[in-house]
Amino acid sequence: MVIILAILECGINLGGRNIFEIKFYTDTKNPLDADLRAGFLTALESFTSEIFNDDINVVSLASFKMVCYTEIIRLPIPKEENNPQTLIYYAIIEKETETDIVKKQLKKISNHFLNRFPLNDIFTKKKQYFNKKFSSRVSEVLGDLKLKTEDRFRSIF
Repeated sequence: MVIILAILECGINLGGRNIFEIKFYTDTKNPLDADLRAGFLTALESFTSEIFNDDINVVSLASFKMVCYTEIIRLPIPKEENNPQTLIYYAIIEKETETDIVKKQLKKISNHFLNRFPLNDIFTKKKQYFNKKFSSRVSEVLGDLKLKTEDRFRSIF
């Protein structure tokens, strides 16, 4: 029996900068700055790719996990061709949530994001732009994965 729990938050980082973030559940006791998390994930991605020639997949902590999916992008201009940037798609999930299911959804989000926005916009637009234009698409892709178990039961009745 597969136990599917909730995605608490989902976001996209470009380098050390958070460019999209949607929270389905917030923790007011211990809020984490989105750009601090972006810097952490970027450093971890750089470390794993340079030392192990691999991508980060799941970062497991005591009470939750962070599932990640990465894409390398470049601005299509000659002077930027040798300056690849990493897009890190991440989801913060409840500890027992099935990571493979979440990873598939992050790949879908990546496809939608890269098809929806030109590279120039991805590199130049601010977080508010993406939050306004992309939040509903992410909610649609994630479906009821964004609901905790008790909220799923409430929505049925």
